[in-house]
Amino acid sequence: MIRLDKFLCMMEAGSRSQVKELIRKGQVTVNGSVVRQADVKINEEEDRVFCQGKEVFFLLHVYYMLNKPAGVVSATRDNREKTVLDLMKGVTGKNLFPVGRLDKDTEGLLLITNDGELSHNLLSPAKHVPKTYLVKTLKPFSQEMKESLEAGVDIGEDKPTRPAKVHLMEENLIRLTITEGKYHQVKRMLKAVDNEVIYLKRLSMGSLELDEHLAPGEYRQLTEAEVEKLK
Repeated sequence: MIRLDKFLCMMEAGSRSQVKELIRKGQVTVNGSVVRQADVKINEEEDRVFCQGKEVFFLLHVYYMLNKPAGVVSATRDNREKTVLDLMKGVTGKNLFPVGRLDKDTEGLLLITNDGELSHNLLSPAKHVPKTYLVKTLKPFSQEMKESLEAGVDIGEDKPTRPAKVHLMEENLIRLTITEGKYHQVKRMLKAVDNEVIYLKRLSMGSLELDEHLAPGEYRQLTEAEVEKLK
């Protein structure tokens, strides 16, 4: 059970003073009845609450899939650069953040949420969550390069990278799956085999695959099935 005004604030219906004013003016109903007392307790998971004619749903955690375009940074705020959250004005959910980072020039799948526990599980080095990328290379990609990446390469860390999976699609195009998330890892891995990334797009993270219908810069909420698989 939770106070009505607190519930409305949590669900971003307005500030505490704003929602109290809306309640006082009779613009909030609970289960079909107008409620004018801000401190009324409601069952946030069962009661039906409407504010100014729109139903307010209880969402403790929210999950969005963003097809990140090149040119924006994976941050909640930045004084100089446009961020991924700048693309998502008006979405429901407080304290949203991107799960992991994609470089400014990297495109593709980015999970935006306020679920810290899920984020930790997806990014934890001990979990070895697979991430798949589409990689366009400067030089033709050879069988020797493939074998090196699949064995693990030295990128200047204490240990070589974990074995990757590589699928050669075209002479200069591969699908690369890694189970780590080191800084600029894909670019460093290609450099370690004397090649260079000229285009990079993340296709999947764990069980979550980029929706092919999302254009760069577009986003949508995850389905219940997608969230359950991720968890």
